[in-house]
Amino acid sequence: MGSEMVKCPNCGKVNRVAAAGEGKPRCGNCHEPLPWIASAGDDDFAEVAEKTSVPVLVDLWATWCGPCRMVSPALEQLARERAGRIKLVKIDVDAAPRTAERFTVRAVPTLLVMDRGEILARQAGAAPVPQLRTWLDQALSEKAGKETKP
Repeated sequence: MGSEMVKCPNCGKVNRVAAAGEGKPRCGNCHEPLPWIASAGDDDFAEVAEKTSVPVLVDLWATWCGPCRMVSPALEQLARERAGRIKLVKIDVDAAPRTAERFTVRAVPTLLVMDRGEILARQAGAAPVPQLRTWLDQALSEKAGKETKP
């Protein structure tokens, strides 16, 4: 498990953001939320993706996959737009075959929205940012709706 260097979209300061951890990453300089983008594999998927305080957008991808390379910037854009509200976790299915098998990945990219290990939404294939944004927002709003019902 490592960390990523993330430039704050607000003030430009570079911050180290751990792949796993409690809370939400914030800029050490201006204290604004930072995009939380991490990679995970078979050995650390649970720690990185399931034990987090925010919903997780999981990108199951492969290095040889053209659509995966096309959708990656769109997913990173969504992570930046929703800094402090979601975490993007990227999993190379060739390097993490047990995780790919666990989620029955038959096509890449396969995208999941998860909250504490529960799959809220699933989508196979790449899509443009507006469509991904709608899909993500719908999954998150359905989760919020379930939490407010008695």
